Amino acid sequence: QVTLVESGGGSVQAGGSLRLSCEVTGIVYSVAWFRQAPGKQREGVAIIYVDVGITYYADSVKGLFTNSRDNAKNTLDLQMNNMKPDDTAMYYCAADDSGESAIEALGVDTYVYWGRIAAYNYWAQGTLVTVSS
Repeated sequence: QVTLVESGGGSVQAGGSLRLSCEVTGIVYSVAWFRQAPGKQREGVAIIYVDVGITYYADSVKGLFTNSRDNAKNTLDLQMNNMKPDDTAMYYCAADDSGESAIEALGVDTYVYWGRIAAYNYWAQGTLVTVSS
């Protein structure tokens, strides 16, 4: 059995930073971060394949958000820097324990694989992030 407990989030001014944490119980293949802004579809933000430590990011957050693993706290963390009002959303961590999020082909955008909501069979409760101007 896999459980996810999400923490972090809150309000920050543009240019500020927040750090989200996802505490994982059980063995998982990957942990991804998704967000859903008001009136928009849920979209993938980042993923980490936990056994090998490989990460991918959505184009919109490359160089700004960073995935990491905190072994002391058994969490997967998302450090969000230089935040913008467009980053305002409900953020969710999600886990895949069966490999459905695996990269299965070369020469294509990896988001095709890890950005699929259906690839993840466990979801945390979500945390609200608000970025003001």
